[in-house]
Amino acid sequence: MTRSAVLADTAPLPPASGVRLWLVADAAWRLGPRAAALFAWHRLRMRLGIVRRALDRGAARSAHRAASHAGEALPTGPARAPTLSAGPVDAPAPWRGVPPPTPDTTREARAGAADWHGPFDGAAHALDLDLFAAGDIRPVWEANRLLPLLTLDPPAADALLADWTAANPPFRGPAWACGQEAALRALHLCLFAALRGGQPVPRALLAAHARRIAATRAYASAQDNNHAISEPAGLFVLGLALDDAAMARRGGRDLARAVGRLVSGDGAFAQASPGYHRLLLDTLSLAEWFRRRHGAPEFAAPFAQRARAATVWLHRVASSGGALPRAGACDDSALADLNGGGAADARGSIERAARLFCGASAGHRDDFGCGVLGIACPEATLPRPGAWRSTGWRGETRGALSVLLRTGAPLRFRPAQSDLLHLEFRHDEVALLRDGGTGAYNPPPGCAWWTDALAGTAGHNTIMFDGQEQMPRIGRFLFARWPRARLVPGGAALRDWRGRRHDRRFVLEDRRLTVEDRVGGRFAGLVLRWRLAPDEWRLTATGVEGAQARVAISADAPFRLRLSQGWESPAYGVVVPAPVLEVAVRAPVARLTTVLELP
Repeated sequence: MTRSAVLADTAPLPPASGVRLWLVADAAWRLGPRAAALFAWHRLRMRLGIVRRALDRGAARSAHRAASHAGEALPTGPARAPTLSAGPVDAPAPWRGVPPPTPDTTREARAGAADWHGPFDGAAHALDLDLFAAGDIRPVWEANRLLPLLTLDPPAADALLADWTAANPPFRGPAWACGQEAALRALHLCLFAALRGGQPVPRALLAAHARRIAATRAYASAQDNNHAISEPAGLFVLGLALDDAAMARRGGRDLARAVGRLVSGDGAFAQASPGYHRLLLDTLSLAEWFRRRHGAPEFAAPFAQRARAATVWLHRVASSGGALPRAGACDDSALADLNGGGAADARGSIERAARLFCGASAGHRDDFGCGVLGIACPEATLPRPGAWRSTGWRGETRGALSVLLRTGAPLRFRPAQSDLLHLEFRHDEVALLRDGGTGAYNPPPGCAWWTDALAGTAGHNTIMFDGQEQMPRIGRFLFARWPRARLVPGGAALRDWRGRRHDRRFVLEDRRLTVEDRVGGRFAGLVLRWRLAPDEWRLTATGVEGAQARVAISADAPFRLRLSQGWESPAYGVVVPAPVLEVAVRAPVARLTTVLELP
C-alpha cells in the first residue's frame, strides 16, 4: 500500500538493525502505552481499509446531499454574538471592516485554482498520497485553509469558495489528506458563514469535513500535539453549524479532555513551540466564540483554567509588537487572522484569547479582529510578570529586556528539536540571541541539510559535546533517548544518555545578561554557540562586539573563538545566512561564562 499521508510522519529510514530497533523501542517507551496503542489502532484501521471505506461512503453521501440540498444555507445561529461585557454586541460582517488584502494576496486568492494542489495529484485519493515525495506539503495546506474568505469582498469570496470546491471534491487530493487540515479549514468556513449571515455554505461540504476529521481521530489523539486539539475543536464547531447535537457534544468533550492532557496548569503546551502555542490559542478562541454564539454548555473542567493559563503564557513570551520566539518547530500558522498581522504579529491572537479567557485586555484595546467578532474589551489589563517558570520553560522580563530558556523540565511529551537549554535574549523587538527557526518540514531538493542545521543541537544557543546531538533522531519528527532535565535555581540542567551534564543559569540586569554554563561527564571537547542578530559583528579577544551589544566569554580552560556563518529561518520555507559565535573548548573544562552587555 502506498504510504498514506497520515502514516507519513517519519522520514524514510535505513534498513532495520539491532541499534535502530532498540532506539525505536526506547522512543515508544518514552511516548507511553497510550500513544503507542492509539497509533497501532490507527495503523490497523488503515491496513484493513476501514478508513478508506468510511471516506468513500462519505464521498457518495456528499454527492447525494449536494444534489438534494443545493443552495441550502447553514444555520446562522443567534443574530447577536455574546461578549464578555454586559449585553450582546452585533458582530459586523468582515468585509465592512477587516483591512482589505494587499493586491498580491487578492491576486493569489482569486488565482488559487491554478495551484490548489501544488506538486501533488489533485485527482488521487487523499489516503494514497505520499506527502513527502513530491515536495513540501505545508505551503499547499496553507492555501487550502481558505483564510482569504474572511477578507475578500462577497463576490470574490463566493468565487473563491466555488473554485476551491470544484477543484477539491471530497477526499481527493492533498487538501483532504490530513484530518487537522480539514478541521482548520472547517473553522474558517464556519466563521465565514457566521460573519456573512445569510450567505449559504453548502451543508454537504461541511459534512464532508466532519467525516474526514472523524475518520482518523485515533491518529490525532496519538500525536499529543496540535492535532489532538484542532480536530475535536473542528468537530465541535461543525456540530454547532450543522445542528448536530451529538457531534458537538463529542467534539466538545474530546476538546476539553485534550486541553486537560496537553496544556499544563501553568499554561505550557505539550508542543514546545511559541508558534504552535499561538495555533492552540487561536483554535481554543474560535471554539469558545462559537460556543457562546450558539449558547452551548461550557466546556468541562479544566478547560477554562487551562485556556486562561495558556493565554498568560503566550502573553509572557511575545514582544510588545507581537513577535514570538522561533523556538521549537514553527510553521507560521495564523488561524482566523482577522487583523492581517500574519506569522510575525501575534497581538491579535493574544488579545482575542485574553478577552475570552482572562476577562482582560492584553494591551491592544483597539484590536480590529475582536471588533469584527463583537468581543468587547474588558477594563482589566494582563500584567507582564518579571521572573516566571512553567513546564519546559523559564523566563524573565526586565523593562525592554526578556529572556526565554528552554528547560525541558520535565520532558513529558516528545521534543521536536534538539533544543534543550537553548536560550533567547530579546531587546525590544530585536532577538539578539535567537533560535535558528525551522526551515521546512520537507526541505527543497539539495537542502536536506536544513534539518540538522536548524533543528539539531548546533541550530540552538546551547552546548554540543563532541559534535554529537543531544538525542538521536529516528524519524522526521521523532527522537530517542531524551535527556533527563530538571530545574535548578536560576536555570535548568540536563544529563544526556551518555552521562554528560550541562547546567545553565542566567542573571538578567538592567543592561546586562550573564549566563553561566557548568559541564561534567566524559567528553573530549565541546562547542558553545550563540546565534546572533544580524549586525556588523567584530571578533575580539574575548568575544564579539557590534552596534547592538557586546559579548564576552570567560572559562576555566583555554578556548578558541570563531565568528562563523550559520543559518536561520526567519519565516517558514526561508533560510538565510546568520552570524554565529562559536566557543570551542577541550576537556578538562567545568565552567563557561557569557556576559552580554548593551551599549
